[in-house]
Amino acid sequence: MRGLIELKKDKLKNIKLIVFDLDGILVPRGTKIKQNGNITTLETKKIQKEQIKQIRKLNDIGFKINISSGRGMYMLQNMFREILDFASLTYENGSATWFKGKIYQHINSYDYLKKIIFELEKIKDSKIKGFEPKEFIITIHCKSRVKKIEEVASKYRNLYYIWNGEAYDIGVKNIQDKEHGLKEVIKLFKIKKKNVLVIGDNYNDKELLSEVGIAISADKTRLEGDYYVPLEGKSLPGEVVMRHILESLGK
Repeated sequence: MRGLIELKKDKLKNIKLIVFDLDGILVPRGTKIKQNGNITTLETKKIQKEQIKQIRKLNDIGFKINISSGRGMYMLQNMFREILDFASLTYENGSATWFKGKIYQHINSYDYLKKIIFELEKIKDSKIKGFEPKEFIITIHCKSRVKKIEEVASKYRNLYYIWNGEAYDIGVKNIQDKEHGLKEVIKLFKIKKKNVLVIGDNYNDKELLSEVGIAISADKTRLEGDYYVPLEGKSLPGEVVMRHILESLGK
């Protein structure tokens, strides 16, 4: 992989869509969640004002913007309220996309997940912090890996589970991931894969970064890309990449 500094203006000429992962890219990793019986408390993170300005500038000079996250739509809408006029939100690992008030559902996972959820809810382990509210995937936040969760998920041949260091994502193999979500967004905007720049940092971004015009990794230990972000100071990777793109284009 090459350093971000090697991403020059000429390499950006075909890019029409910039896709951002969220956690670890535009906000710090980590989720504060607490579940007590039927009461779930979940922290909603906020995007910094400077990053909102950068996203607006990118849109103003012609780039389409997509946020691709494992988060649920209600949380993404709250986080990106200031740019919803032009940004699209692909949520729950490519399950659906919100754009200009319309929802494009990419998969119906109900039949796949309707049985396993009851098994997972019965697991008792002090390491389990809580289930994050989701429509299409199952996300279980844990202090560390929980063997019983992995044993239950492994019984379902059509399902995958991903441990990202703080939570398990459980979804449908081969058809419910960020790559499939991106394919639908590409169709929506009538562009091609070569017109897409993606920045991600975690295991569930692996497919997302495959076969796009420019793939940027914000964590070389977890993810391969064409370029990587050298993390410096307190700046998040998304901020670093946006600043580099705008400076490269003289904006």
